[in-house]
Amino acid sequence: MFTGIVEELGEVVAIEDLGDASRFRLRGPVVTEDAKHGDSIAVNGVCLTVVDTADGEFTADVMAETLNRSSLGALAAGSRVNLERPMALGGRLGGHLVQGHVDGTGTIVDRTPAEHWEIVKIALPAGLSRYVVEKGSITVDGVSLTVVDAADDYFTISLIPTTLALTTLGIKKAGDPVNLEVDVLAKYVERLLGRGADSADLKDLEEIKEMDR
Repeated sequence: MFTGIVEELGEVVAIEDLGDASRFRLRGPVVTEDAKHGDSIAVNGVCLTVVDTADGEFTADVMAETLNRSSLGALAAGSRVNLERPMALGGRLGGHLVQGHVDGTGTIVDRTPAEHWEIVKIALPAGLSRYVVEKGSITVDGVSLTVVDAADDYFTISLIPTTLALTTLGIKKAGDPVNLEVDVLAKYVERLLGRGADSADLKDLEEIKEMDR
């Protein structure tokens, strides 16, 4: 589980084509300080498993499913990436609950600079707009952000100088893809409401009523 608060702006060192997968080698001295084989690190919001670490770098195997469902397949040696270690139990939750499971990729439509911030408009893939609400949370390339405006096919975010300086969102341009993860709580609520009350639910409700009498 992550929070969407990027710890480090890392870099892709090399990508090895394995046929139906790829092996990424990434540089991230901060996130590898205590990383070991089997640990998780979020790369542009995608939860990857560490294969090994050495000299401030780590490798991770990326399966075809991940390459197909995220923008990691568009990366190359030299690409900058957002890196985050999993949250520690008992620590502060600075962003929101992030799984590192990408729901789809969006595309940056345009950027509107202001004096102290920048508004970024991002096109939404079909099927995700129902989870995106004004003032709600969304993860863009692993960065926890608040939605400014929400429409059927796009949303906007406002980026402060810190986010522009310390994440890849400061260098992305119109036309670039970004990984999107919507709030998992919204998906659970939709699932539960869509299921409706089955016989087991009704039985439990009747038992509760009996206990209250």
